[in-house]
Amino acid sequence: MLKNYKIEFDSWALFLFLVIMVPNLIWSVFPAPNDILRAISTTKIIDLFTSISQLLMILSLFFLKSNKYLRLKKTLFVVIVEICCTLYYLSWFAYYKGFISTVIILGLTISPCLAFLFFSIDRKNKIAITLTSLFTFGHLIYAFVNFIN
Repeated sequence: MLKNYKIEFDSWALFLFLVIMVPNLIWSVFPAPNDILRAISTTKIIDLFTSISQLLMILSLFFLKSNKYLRLKKTLFVVIVEICCTLYYLSWFAYYKGFISTVIILGLTISPCLAFLFFSIDRKNKIAITLTSLFTFGHLIYAFVNFIN
């Protein structure tokens, strides 16, 4: 399977990662009012699985390029990535305005996962698709168990 990939740094993957991480960094320094996301997780094992799959997902996006992928261009998948990032930022904005609901929590949970998933699909990176799917699964369990009751 790795024969279909080359090890090469993908600056667009780094860019997407930074776009997704900026609100998280802001949140870590400036807590939101009514900040339920700082609660202690009850899904420690799932969190560990999710963190490992996230790290592997990011590494696969950064350093594994499919030989089938040519270059970044404006495709439907790239547009979907942009929409997901916009929804993610809107969810953070609403969260900071004090809105806490299932829709907001799902926006904070699903939007970044789908952005990475569609980026992986656009890049024809099956390894990243698999790892992103695992990360998404763990991230959703975490959100549902801890915040959506």
